[in-house]
Amino acid sequence: MTQDELAKVPLECDDRLPGRKQMRDDVIAGLRRSQKMIPAKYLYDEQGSILFDQICDLEEYYPTLTEMGILRDNIDEIKDIVGPNCLLIEYGSGSGDKTRILLEHLITPAGYVPIEISKEALLASAKRLTAAYPHVCVLPVCADFMQPIKIPTSIKAAGQRLIFFPGSTIGNMAPEESTAFLMRCATVCGPGGGMLIGVDLKKDTAKLEAAYDDTEGVSAAFAMNVLDRFNRELDANFDSSKFCYHSVYNHEDGRIEMGIKSLADQVVGFGNSEIAFAQDEVMFTEFSHKFSLGQWQEKANRAGFDIVHVWTDPRQLFSVQYMTVQS
Repeated sequence: MTQDELAKVPLECDDRLPGRKQMRDDVIAGLRRSQKMIPAKYLYDEQGSILFDQICDLEEYYPTLTEMGILRDNIDEIKDIVGPNCLLIEYGSGSGDKTRILLEHLITPAGYVPIEISKEALLASAKRLTAAYPHVCVLPVCADFMQPIKIPTSIKAAGQRLIFFPGSTIGNMAPEESTAFLMRCATVCGPGGGMLIGVDLKKDTAKLEAAYDDTEGVSAAFAMNVLDRFNRELDANFDSSKFCYHSVYNHEDGRIEMGIKSLADQVVGFGNSEIAFAQDEVMFTEFSHKFSLGQWQEKANRAGFDIVHVWTDPRQLFSVQYMTVQS
């Protein structure tokens, strides 16, 4: 495929993609809460997406390599369970590296719909996958997947819809938020549809904390990058030397808590607005919930899914689960 042909890869931008006004409103509202919280989706500008891809290659960050190993080791069984002619829909598609495993083995997929909030990452991935799999209709959608999204129709009729949601991204959501998201997924899948999802499992605290605070400092750079983005796009004046990365495992809630800690009492401007920070106050950027297999089954069932098959690695670090919509 020529460069001109690659440049013509279609892109549908959902109307609910957050603009700068929406981002500003979301960020300031989050920072005015009693417990400051930055919406995690704003971590993924172009630089943030690059840094996250680097995190996924780190030895300490077990989820990516472990999940890819599970997919590769069990792909023949996965493709047989999914069956032919599915429309593959991926929320938070990123670089699409895991998707390649599916596209190389699924039986005559009707199409692939990557959904990603970072337009740069989406376009780059869509072009690479179109070049690598010219027989697959790639229909990228630039949108916030936490909002309702109209799924484009592929040229080839689909036998069923399969949502692919890897990386344990489901763990980044609050419990009630993840249940609501799964319920929307069940509606998108419809009767006969299914979901292939990555679910991170509970494990040793030291291994968890090392995965989210690596020795090379990439996780810290990923989180801190959002301050540069806010300075650039929201007329903020964060001094990054007065903040540091914060990550810890909360045993009671079963989650890693990631954020940015203020090193001093200070006030940060957002144009005409100001936000006060106390010394050692943390503005959280992400949570990453971990599950037991029993906890996940209860959540999936409440949301309208039946678990058909669970694949794990030999050390039970991570799971890939295939679920179908309850009849």
